Amino acid sequence: MEDDLPEPSKLTRSKRHWADEGRFLTGRASRSDQARLPPGQHLVQNWPVLDLGRQPDISHERWRLKVGGLLERPVTLDWAALMAMPQTKSRSDIHCVTTWSRYDNDWVGVRTRDLLSLVQPDPEAAFVMLHGYDGYTTNVPLADFAAEDAILAHAWQGKPLSRDHGGPLRLVIPHLYLWKSAKWISAIGFIGADEPGFWEVNGYHMRGDPWNEERYG
Repeated sequence: MEDDLPEPSKLTRSKRHWADEGRFLTGRASRSDQARLPPGQHLVQNWPVLDLGRQPDISHERWRLKVGGLLERPVTLDWAALMAMPQTKSRSDIHCVTTWSRYDNDWVGVRTRDLLSLVQPDPEAAFVMLHGYDGYTTNVPLADFAAEDAILAHAWQGKPLSRDHGGPLRLVIPHLYLWKSAKWISAIGFIGADEPGFWEVNGYHMRGDPWNEERYG
């Protein structure tokens, strides 16, 4: 819940200001079939850590993922149930709205498509609201959540996903800016109409396509 969020950090305040002034926009919003690096992005070798100033420490024993809303079969998964689902390895690039990108990230986790097969969204479901244990929220169209390479990841580069990067479980939707890939994920709600999450309320784009440079709304 937003009321439970910590006081905005200096970075959070800065990013709100960037949205107000359109920082980092290049005006080169386009994508060719050969493009791997979106406009305005630069490559990094490390993985920068960005959050709202809170990194919840959630053990596997305490962790739960509530999946609800417009579904035939709402579920609450514990860690054992998550690990009993089909486990997938995938590799993808990630792109942060703050202009860095990192190539060739190796993930292990549960494909969102496998989760969708389990819960069976209603025909009215068109969007997904994602919730993190840190109080964070963000919205994505159901079509983006269901992308072939979208994954609920619990491992990165052969090791369990670290707490600072959203462990024990985070979402990864590689074709959207990384703020859409909620860390420390605790709940997934299927909804019929689009609703803004934390950054969307603060000036960021409702979808966040890096190749169309959808940084801000």
